[in-house]
This record gives sequence, structure tokens and C-alpha cells, in this order.
Amino acid sequence: MGANSKPAASVELQATERFANQVVVVTGGTSGIGLATCKLFARQGAKVVFCGRRAALGQAAQQAISQAGGQAEYVQADVRVEDDVARLIEQARQRYGSLDIVVANAGITVQKALHSYSTAEWQDVIDTNLRGGFFTLKHSVPPMLAAGGGRILVIASSVANVAGAAQSAYVASKAGLVGMVRSAALDYGDKGIRINAILPGTTDTALVRRAAGMENVPDAAWQVGAAQWGKSAVRGLKRMARPEEIAAFIVAMASPDLTFATGAALSSDGGTGAG
Repeated sequence: MGANSKPAASVELQATERFANQVVVVTGGTSGIGLATCKLFARQGAKVVFCGRRAALGQAAQQAISQAGGQAEYVQADVRVEDDVARLIEQARQRYGSLDIVVANAGITVQKALHSYSTAEWQDVIDTNLRGGFFTLKHSVPPMLAAGGGRILVIASSVANVAGAAQSAYVASKAGLVGMVRSAALDYGDKGIRINAILPGTTDTALVRRAAGMENVPDAAWQVGAAQWGKSAVRGLKRMARPEEIAAFIVAMASPDLTFATGAALSSDGGTGAG
């Protein structure tokens, strides 16, 4: 494996005040990319409010961020439920007085051939990923309009460009998110709100491990399987991403440095979509 393909285990994510006094909401922030994103925003000075359905994971994440010196608050919420999403956004605004950045990250997958989906399985993926993304934007935009601007990042997937087998519901939902972002960015671009989609490639998370059917195997066996999967699935770097690598891309896109990007679908996929 070449030097450029080596996992970036030594990447230093320094504590800074880059997002000092910025209020950040992250959906699906209790594990995987969402949790890594919460940790990095908090490490860079943001006040983070995040949600997830599993209270034990959420409370553990809040404690870990606090012990590391960050500021974060967990709210138990289900993005499939509009009232939950409205409550999440309002709680962040009431708690900290503003809403600067929103990361619509919550997502699930069900892996099977299209004809094998039950209607309930298909609907659950669409409701969580696409409908949940819609609710998140719908309730984030009004306070941002009132404040004169904001940044919204919607976490789609590289499958929106390069689909795989047994992913019909997931691909449909993620491609739908990209379309939603492109249109919504035109609605609000001249009102100070920038909206972009992030397209991560295959990332070493619990979601991917479940999709691979290896949730209950020993960690050592998963690492062997993950390495093989990365070699076959990631055309360029030949490995899976670490959640922290995708979080770094998300946080960079939310920074005040990148002020002319909106309506874009930006890939961090290790070369999967090249060519």
C-alpha cells in the first residue's frame, strides 16, 4: 500500500477557537461520522447540540465531549418525527441564542435486492435519510433567515454518484438529498444561507459494519474484513475512511474560509468516484 493510501492515524486535530461562540446542531450525532463531527466542532470551540434515538449513546457522547473540554448537549430526538426535529432546533436556539451551523447527518441503510424490501423497510430508509433531511432543513432555515445567514451541510453519500448492488433505498435517499440541496441552495443563497451536500465514501463506522453483516464478529475479524472491503470498494486509496477524516472535511466546509460554495455536492470518497 502506497504512502498516500496509509490511514491517517497520525493526523493532529488541534484544539482551537475557530468556531468560538458558534452554535452547531448535528443530527445523528451519537456514533460514527456524526459523533466524530460533534467532537471536532467542540474541540474547535463550538457549542454543539446533537441528537440521536439511543439515549445511552447520546449521554455517553455528551460526557466524553465534556471531559475533553468541549461544550455539547445531547437531545433525544428521532429525525423521522417532525416535532422532534423542531424541538431539537428550538432547544439549541433557546439554549445558546443562535443557530449558525447545521449538519443533517442522521441516516440508516437496509442492504438487499430491490424486490426483497418490505414496504416498511423501504419507507424507514426514506423517512430517516430523506424525509429527516427535509425536516432538518425546514426547521433550520427560519432562524437562519431571521439572523441573516447560516451554513447547512447535508451528509449524503458517494453512492449518489456511484451506486452499488443491494442499496436501492439508500441510493434513492442519498441521491434525493443531493437534489434537495441543489434546489434549496438556490432558494436561500441570496439570503446568506449556504447549503452544501457532503458525499463521504465507505467509512469505518457501526453502520457499515452492520451492513457488512459483521456487527457481532470479533473486532480483529472485522479489521481483516474491513481492509479487504476497502481494497475492493475504494478505487483510489484502497481503504475505508476513518470517521475523523470525514468529520475534518465537514468542519472545513463549515468554516468561514469557504464562503463561495453553495449548492455543491462535495466528495470525500478516497477516489471511488474518479473516472
